Amino acid sequence: MSVLTRDEAQTRAGLLDVHRYSIELDLTTGDEIFESRTVIRFSARADGDTFVEVRPAELCSVTLDGQPLDPETLDGNRLPLKNLTAGEHELRVHAHMRYSRTGEGMHRFTDPTDGETYVYTQLFLDDVQRVFAAFDQPDLKAVFELSVKAPQDWTVLANSVTEHTGDGLWQAAPTPLISTYLVAVAAGPWHSVRTEHRGLPFGLHCRRSLAPYLDADADELLDVTRACFDRYHEKFDEAYPFDSYDQAFVPEFNAGAMENPGLVTFRDEFVYRSAVTDTERQTRAMVVAHEMAHMWFGDLVTLKWWDDIWLNESFAEYMGYQTLTEATRFTDTWTDFGVNRKSWGYDADQRPSTHPVAPEAVDDTASALLNFDGISYAKGASALRQLVAWLGEKDFLAGINTHFTRHRFGNATLADFIDSLADATERDVHAWADAWLRTTGVDTLTPHLAPGENGTCALTVDRTGSRPHRIAAGLYDRDLGDDGRHLVLRERLHLDLPQTGAHPIGKRPALLLLNDGDLSYAKVRFDPESFETVRKDLSGLPEPLTRAVVWNALRDAVRDGELAPAAYLETARAHLPLETDLAIVQGVLAFASTYITDRYLTPQERPAALATLSELCRDLIRRTEDGDNPGLRLIAVRHRIDVAAHPDAIAAWLADGTVPGGPELDPELRWRVLGRLAVLGATDEAAIAAELDRDPSATGLEGAARCRAALPDPEAKARAWEAMFGSDELSNYLFTATAQGFWQPEQADLVRAYVPRYYTDAVDVADRRGPAIAEAAGRWAFPAHAVDPENLRLGEECLRDAAPIPALRRKLADQLDDLARALRVQESTKF
Repeated sequence: MSVLTRDEAQTRAGLLDVHRYSIELDLTTGDEIFESRTVIRFSARADGDTFVEVRPAELCSVTLDGQPLDPETLDGNRLPLKNLTAGEHELRVHAHMRYSRTGEGMHRFTDPTDGETYVYTQLFLDDVQRVFAAFDQPDLKAVFELSVKAPQDWTVLANSVTEHTGDGLWQAAPTPLISTYLVAVAAGPWHSVRTEHRGLPFGLHCRRSLAPYLDADADELLDVTRACFDRYHEKFDEAYPFDSYDQAFVPEFNAGAMENPGLVTFRDEFVYRSAVTDTERQTRAMVVAHEMAHMWFGDLVTLKWWDDIWLNESFAEYMGYQTLTEATRFTDTWTDFGVNRKSWGYDADQRPSTHPVAPEAVDDTASALLNFDGISYAKGASALRQLVAWLGEKDFLAGINTHFTRHRFGNATLADFIDSLADATERDVHAWADAWLRTTGVDTLTPHLAPGENGTCALTVDRTGSRPHRIAAGLYDRDLGDDGRHLVLRERLHLDLPQTGAHPIGKRPALLLLNDGDLSYAKVRFDPESFETVRKDLSGLPEPLTRAVVWNALRDAVRDGELAPAAYLETARAHLPLETDLAIVQGVLAFASTYITDRYLTPQERPAALATLSELCRDLIRRTEDGDNPGLRLIAVRHRIDVAAHPDAIAAWLADGTVPGGPELDPELRWRVLGRLAVLGATDEAAIAAELDRDPSATGLEGAARCRAALPDPEAKARAWEAMFGSDELSNYLFTATAQGFWQPEQADLVRAYVPRYYTDAVDVADRRGPAIAEAAGRWAFPAHAVDPENLRLGEECLRDAAPIPALRRKLADQLDDLARALRVQESTKF
């Protein structure tokens, strides 16, 4: 398949105006193929040649202005249109298209619970070609009119209101001008919850087998949807620009969600079958708010080309968190962002694959797809939060509304947006954009306290990096009225960096914390006295967002080889049992178990680290015996299962169906226990099959695949490897589940021979199955447990000699950089 280059897109946009697509899809033609008929009405500004994209199983016929074109001229995914004359044209394309099992194009899924089948589109970034012929680039917007033939008992959803006209035929109302990648269809025997808000139809949709779980949460989901919808209308002058708002929770979805106008699609793990924490509910609500923000940022005003991804994602990310905080019961979302989202940006920005938030040029669509990462989301949102702190929210919103007015139903660039902001303020936003959006890397801020007279001191801040920062510096004193373990905020100094001189701060505080409030994007360090206070009194800090900044600083210090991993664990052991914020508990435990125990400590040190985490989790479980904090207890139980070094206790939980004192083991916890027992060699195929009989759902199939791949048995490992790399039968989700089970630090000797095989087999499967499986192979199937020079050498050799496709190349480059970092951390902590 040929990828579209920026130059080609600019040439085609200069030649064509695309007016309207009329699309007919027939979903009744079997399990493998569906029928696609497309009429594109467009005009050429001058005589010339161009092409249209389509990726059919069979191209049946093509006519241009009533004259047949030879289907054999299709070259990969490009159908040439030769000798166009200036003026109006009509292109008709009839094709048979193939359903996807990888979440790309038109994905088809049969629910193992009840045998019902569902299909849905995911056309981002250039997968519209898998469903219908299109001039596939974001700046050739058009009106889309869809009709769909489906089985009689199905409901068809689309970007606009759909009407069943009889005999399984559904007609969608014409859309406003939208980009090709935003067209959406979801069809199947959906369970739906419908309502109206402000005169618009709202709907929630899921598989029938998930109906009880959606019904249980429908009020919460609709309350969040309405609250965000209303808050956006307070912020934005432009009203919601589409005729309906449906949210469909779809199976085997590759992303968290997709902002199709009028029909947002979400991964259906957000329809909770098992107990979840309130922080997880907050995350789901944030995704609702994020995708709704896209109705303005991305859908109403769309990027012109993929170098301005941040105009979509950074804004939706920032607006999602901020609006959720303002409009719903989830008022502490920025703590979750700081602990669990921001680290994604920090990590990505320190790898060789880093890129500016707004890169100067993205050459083609394959390169663009790689930039949907922690930089475009978390770093970009952090930069916008810093912009609001510097600019003021009033001017920020004024600039946004100017941008919407100027470019509604059109396309815009970074320059367009900065011009809109500049018209709302006297500040130099062009210079700000150059410093924040055109640069890479993470600045590091280090405080220095110089003694003065009468016990006073003055603060200077060293900054590695070049960005200006507006931050708060928190001065905390110990509360001497009790046991001394509480810290009291004396003052927050507001600083603009770089400084022009030292800042007097009075007596030395027990803790000086830079970037208190987390309004900027930078790594922070501590002066020696402040670090000693952190070590002793971290849990005594009064605000969760402050504690999140401290935990992030400790995390960064471990990754940079400045703090021993064991010291991080000691700090967690001391302070996490006293933590009240669920996002912090979850984030710290996740880093401790995923990175510290499995990568940053040697295999010899790992058992003691697991014991420490197990004791920590036991403390949290004891603390929650009164039932007052079920979310904290659930987190502790999950991690107690994950770090279990011996099977007896968790095997008893599984046999009894409950943890003593609660909770009862729901399907998620049962599969979690069984997965850990598989790793420890304390279960077998018969037990896995019995559990699958108990839970024959799609999630159950994934749990069984994960458990089977985790069994410490050579035959089980061989079967799992063959399923992932020797066959193309696994869906994207079953591939991921199998990969998650395969590599286990406890089984390093058993799977050692598979490490070199990974690099050849991953390249092969990525070539065969495309970007979605390539991403899964690079993310989940990578042997991250093998922290040794030989694994690093093999990976570097693969990147040099094997020419992996871009999606896999990027993942491998990132994994190998993380591997090299883990080796450095291990080396730096040797005594």
